[in-house]
Amino acid sequence: MAKAAKKAASKNKIRDAALKAEIGIIGGSGLYAIPGLEAPRELRVPTPFGNPSDAFVVGHLEGRRVAFLARHGRGHRFTPSEINYRANIYAMKLLGVERVISLSAVGSLQEELRPLEFLIPDQFYDRTHTRVATFFGDGVVAHVGFDKPVCPQMSVVLADACDASKVKVHRGGTYVCMEGPQFSTLSEAHVHRQLRFEVIGMTNVTEAKLAREAELCYATIAMITDYDCWHPEHSSVTVAEIVTNLNRNAENAQAVLRAAVRAMPAERTCRCGKSLAHAIITDPALVPAAARRRLRAIVGRYLN
Repeated sequence: MAKAAKKAASKNKIRDAALKAEIGIIGGSGLYAIPGLEAPRELRVPTPFGNPSDAFVVGHLEGRRVAFLARHGRGHRFTPSEINYRANIYAMKLLGVERVISLSAVGSLQEELRPLEFLIPDQFYDRTHTRVATFFGDGVVAHVGFDKPVCPQMSVVLADACDASKVKVHRGGTYVCMEGPQFSTLSEAHVHRQLRFEVIGMTNVTEAKLAREAELCYATIAMITDYDCWHPEHSSVTVAEIVTNLNRNAENAQAVLRAAVRAMPAERTCRCGKSLAHAIITDPALVPAAARRRLRAIVGRYLN
């Protein structure tokens, strides 16, 4: 009996290891799969915060274990405000992911940032107002540092991957995140330009906040699809225009993604993996058992 139990436990370990990944990839509008993913396996990952946007596809890309998730669900079923961001990021943590690459469609707020070019933002400005953007509360309080919301190590890797793939890239800039799902008014667009924001989108700041709380590295490949509505030659934004440019960008996105995964260092040299080290201020003795269970994947090592 002991030998049989040991053999079963060994099989479980092998099975669990086969479902793990080191790099998470979140695909935005128009990006619902990764062509060429080796030995793909579809996996649904329930979390204490509900179900993620869709099943994950776990497999090998450029020799690395990756987990891909369609942010809006395959077939684009969720608005930016409906996405279960907490479940998406928590599931990444459960899969063993340490780094998250986000691919997102954005509008340009500056003349020199042209459609079909890429930008790797290093700052976010949050204009959302209906979203839950923290794992904490209900008996446990934490305040993570977020002055530099993007992993610096990953940002360099992503920008270098664009250069290696011969894709025009802009290094650094602010991504202003609006609530949506409507596009900006002309007045809003002018204000964003006056504030010198570079690009606008509807999703990434919420992911970045949760990734920081989960001690995951996070960075964005912002794919410029349009000039928002401020440009005199582009009076309004249309879904048709965005989808057309996303399709034109798809090949570049795949090339950059492969180059980034291939070049990603094995070791993390940033501080993202220690974000919670001094962030939890609730007395551990007072943290409710339910909160401990709910946040085990994130705070387990700090509350044991």
